[in-house]
Amino acid sequence: MNFFSRISNGWRSSKGRRVAAAPRAVPPGHLVYAIGDIHGRDDLFAALLNLIAADRGRHPHESCVLILLGDLVDRGPDSAKVVERAIGLAAHFDKFHYLTGNHEECMLASLGGDVRALRYFVRIGGDATVRSYMNDDLAYDACSFEDLADKFPPRVPQAHVNFLGSGEDFVEYGDYAFVHAGVRPGIPLDQQKPNDLRWIRDDFLHHDQDFGHMIVHGHTISANVDERVNRIGVDTGAYASGRLTALALHGEHRWTLQADGSKQT
Repeated sequence: MNFFSRISNGWRSSKGRRVAAAPRAVPPGHLVYAIGDIHGRDDLFAALLNLIAADRGRHPHESCVLILLGDLVDRGPDSAKVVERAIGLAAHFDKFHYLTGNHEECMLASLGGDVRALRYFVRIGGDATVRSYMNDDLAYDACSFEDLADKFPPRVPQAHVNFLGSGEDFVEYGDYAFVHAGVRPGIPLDQQKPNDLRWIRDDFLHHDQDFGHMIVHGHTISANVDERVNRIGVDTGAYASGRLTALALHGEHRWTLQADGSKQT
């Protein structure tokens, strides 16, 4: 467990004076875990959930919350297993949230039989997802996009479709707001467009002013947790780096947990 911050959240200016920002906190009694982009790495997902199970016992709490920040699917080899595991998590937490990522948005669009949507889905890493559901690489390799548009949707269980379609766009706990990609600067959280919450990048990442909440997000890969004065990025590129990260919050404290498959031999 890596404690990277307790209370320090940068500075705010008040009439020309530099003053310490007020501590960010989640509501009393809450223990919150937010997991970054899983991208088909079910091995790391399972390992990180085990770390969370052990960690939650070390922090007295009344309500334990798990938030998946989106992009469960694509790129890694086991998207179908990730979704199946995610479906069962609500029973193990007091509150469970799954946020729709841009990759889930594209996967759902590809299940409608639109060949153009499927082509785009495959281009951004959806080929790994299709393979994980078909479970037959030879059959996949022999298919045209038109074939896949017919054969892929029936391979996805309806329970998976229902779960992926049930995602939220943002959740709030105390001074923290959780989104997949980020927020549009200057727009209240409850007026944000889903397209921005799922896809935004530069306008959000380069903004250095307060958003009203500390924004916890995935979508943009960084080698380590990307903690800024107004946001915390927890996408550590699991599918390629072998590191899947969760941010943990309890009162004014925050720390990270990480499943690191890159250290396995």
